[in-house]
Amino acid sequence: MNGGHDKAPKASLQADGMDEAPRVCLMGIGNILWADEGFGVRAVELLHRKYVFDDNVQIVDGGTQGLNLLSFVEEADILVVFDAVDYGLEPGTLKIVEGDDVPAFLGAKKMSLHQTGFQEVLMLAQLRGSGPRELLLVGVQPLELEDYGGSLTEPVRRQLEPAVEVALEWLAQHGVQARVRLQAPQEEDIMPAGVRFETYEQGRPAPEEAPRLGDPRILQDPSIRFDPKYLLDDDARRLKVRLDGQREE
Repeated sequence: MNGGHDKAPKASLQADGMDEAPRVCLMGIGNILWADEGFGVRAVELLHRKYVFDDNVQIVDGGTQGLNLLSFVEEADILVVFDAVDYGLEPGTLKIVEGDDVPAFLGAKKMSLHQTGFQEVLMLAQLRGSGPRELLLVGVQPLELEDYGGSLTEPVRRQLEPAVEVALEWLAQHGVQARVRLQAPQEEDIMPAGVRFETYEQGRPAPEEAPRLGDPRILQDPSIRFDPKYLLDDDARRLKVRLDGQREE
């Protein structure tokens, strides 16, 4: 399983809409396995936990699903996207972008060469003559994108509640009202139980048990070099690994 989830994206369909109501999609994109890259997913998780909407509103954990999100985009009249966005601003800065300007900002990081960015999804929907008539990007400037298995950093985590509030205010201006949820969701959640925010944080091993940024005992030893393109000095130790996985010097 990856941070964007291997399963197809799930939508939370909620109660009591009308046929003439606009189709609204509230989507979080990103990869929860790469620290602040998971901001968008955590934002919609919070939104789903705290609020309910009418039947015309979907809350979608889009993860890193790329083109699998095309149908959600094409069917939406109003689309709100939460994402970590490299605006070049101070980490933790919350910034909203609307309409035709959105594709230029989406996607702080692609996690692999074959991954389709959400910009391409929006452009494909436009080429096919569909897509939302109203589009809002709620983005936060990330601090850390290279911490594999890491949590949201503190300045980014602090923006989860404000991001949700900004989106709700914008939706209200477009006639979409949220209601405070009075009890925990009874329906299936929008993401697997094992990667919900609280569960994910509680199960995190201590850094001493599972270094995510490399083992400092190796990385901070100046006498050990890893670059095979250059010859090592005579006084530098050479690392070898036997086929049985044991380390030699």
